[in-house]
This record gives sequence, structure tokens and C-alpha cells, in this order.
Amino acid sequence: MAESITEGTLKTWTKQVGDFVEADEEVATIETDKIDVSVNAPKSGKIVEILFKEEDTVTVGADLFKIEPGEGGAAKATEAPKEESAPKATEEGSKPEAKAETPKPEAPKETKAAPEPKKEEKKPAPAPAPAAAAKPAAGSRGETRVKMNRMRLRIAERLKESQNAAASLTTFNEIDMTELMALRSANKDDILKKTGIKLGFMSAFAKASCLALQEIKAANASIEGDEIVYRDYVDLSVAVATPKGLVTPVVRNCEGIEMLQIEQEISNLGKKARDGKLTLEDMAGGSFTISNGGVFGSLYGTPIINLPQSAVLGMHSIKEKPYVVNGKIEIRPIMVVALTYDHRLLDGREAVTFLVRIKEYIEQPAKMLLTLPQ
Repeated sequence: MAESITEGTLKTWTKQVGDFVEADEEVATIETDKIDVSVNAPKSGKIVEILFKEEDTVTVGADLFKIEPGEGGAAKATEAPKEESAPKATEEGSKPEAKAETPKPEAPKETKAAPEPKKEEKKPAPAPAPAAAAKPAAGSRGETRVKMNRMRLRIAERLKESQNAAASLTTFNEIDMTELMALRSANKDDILKKTGIKLGFMSAFAKASCLALQEIKAANASIEGDEIVYRDYVDLSVAVATPKGLVTPVVRNCEGIEMLQIEQEISNLGKKARDGKLTLEDMAGGSFTISNGGVFGSLYGTPIINLPQSAVLGMHSIKEKPYVVNGKIEIRPIMVVALTYDHRLLDGREAVTFLVRIKEYIEQPAKMLLTLPQ
């Protein structure tokens, strides 16, 4: 566990009392406010006692189960002796077994015909009672209560903490995606064939962000006490939606790697997040965040700052719109982007300049290859 984690919820026992386990085999899973942690057997043996139930709160250092050392894999069930199919010999002088006699069927008894009932005059059938007025079916008013998991509780705390602590403000801009989409279309199949990497748009926005952060350093900074911490590296947090909530694994030193490597790193982290395989190291740190709500169809949005960071870039869906190009109206694929920033660190001029730089790099991708060192 990380030093900040002191307890968790025992979510699942994957082994039960009486089960044999090998050394390092998973026995249980503990849910924390950051990740799910696998509890593995310290040695081979048989589980003889379980000390907590599922959904119990467990503290760091507590004993969870007792194990009797031994080689479980070598244990084999002994086969039961087969019964002899041949009949047993009877002892000398014993009487032969009596055979069960077949009962003879009894002759059917003679039955007398029932007396013919007297004929009565037919009476008119009573009129049917009027049907009761049908009542309208009531709509479902059921309720289900589900305990919030630790990750969702922690997300709720952090988001509210962000709103309370940061002086949040959001600025927007529109980006013409024509050039980047053409670049991707021309190269994605070749890249996939040669490297196995599926080229998307996230790597381009990540690269553009890294370049813009070198110019607008406050967007990559954080407040610690009465000091501002400026960084010459970019640890990029990428928001990923999972069934348990939003997580932000980190691509470290993103400023020093190429777009294809960034794409691969983001893809790997996203898969680990969805599979519940993220480690604490994957989640630690982060100096700037990108959140892509566009994959769910979001058109506009104001992302919330991931404290202690000072800014977050929000990407949205691409829509064809009438757009003025060189004095003429054309239909272009447009994405609205948003930058939510902490006004305690960034002034409006810096925030707007940052978003303009993102726009310039995405609309002219070649600029990302021709930038001069800061």
C-alpha cells in the first residue's frame, strides 16, 4: 500500500477455507480509494481460516487468513475400491434365497350403474356481474441502495475539494481538425501494420500540450503552501473512465517522447485501467491533465481541475460546421476545446495563450516538428 492508504474494503475472496494455494497465488482483493490491491499467498499450503468477511473494512498490517504450509498441488484424491459385479457365493448348508412371487391380478369387481338423475326444469342463467373498472397500473417506484465504493467516495471528496480550493475559470476555443484528420487517415493503416499501434488524436493533443506547457509554465505548476512549484518536465495525467469511476494514470516525462510512443503509453494505461490492473505507481503524481469527453459524444464541457495541478484540457466531439476559411465559408470538422485553470496561478492572458497554442499545433501539425527550444 502507499503511505497515504491506511485501510481498504475486502471486496472478494477468490479462495475459501480448505482450498490449496501456491505461493504468490491470489487469495483476495482489497479495494482502496485509488486502486484494487491483490492479496497473494505468502507460501504454498491450505487455507484453514478466513478472518474477515467480504465488505469488511481492513487496516494495513492486519492478518486476513491463516494458512497451513504444504504442497497443495501434490495432493491427490484416492480412488474408492470398485464393487465386485459377480454374485457372492452362499455358505454351505445355507438355504437358497427365496424368490419374490409375482402377485396375481385380481378380477375386476362388478359395479352397479348409478341411478339416472331426475330431470329438472332449466332456469335462465344469472346475468354476469358488471366488470370492475380497470385501475391504471402504477409505475415502478422501487429503489435500490448501493454502498459507494471507496474509489467513488474519494473521487467525490477530491472534486469537491478542487471546487473549494481552486479559483476555477474556463476558457474555450474551436479547432479545425482537417489537417490532423488527413494526417491520421494517410498514416494510420501503415502505422498499425508496422507497429500495431492504433493512431488516434490523443497523442497529438498530448504533444501539443507538452509544447504549450514549455511556453506557459504556470499551467504545469502547482501551489504548495506559500510556494509555486514550476516543473521542467511534464507528467501527463490522462482521464480514463472505468466502471468504478474516473481514474487518471500518468504518462511520465511526456515532453521527451514521440507521438507514437505517447499513443502506445496512453493505450496501455487505458487498458490497465479498464481491466483493474493499475498500480499505485501508475497513478502517482501528474502535473497536467487531458480529459477526452468527446469519445462519449460531449460537445461542450468544463472539466474540473485535478488538484494540486493548475489546469486541465478538455477535448470534445468533432462536428461538421460552417467555418470561415480565407474569407470563404466551408464545411469543416470542428472540435471545441476547453481549458479550466486555477486563476490563483494563471492569469486570463496566459490561459488564452495556452489554448491558442494548442489550436495552432493541431491545425498545423507540422509545427510540432519544427518548434525551437525554449
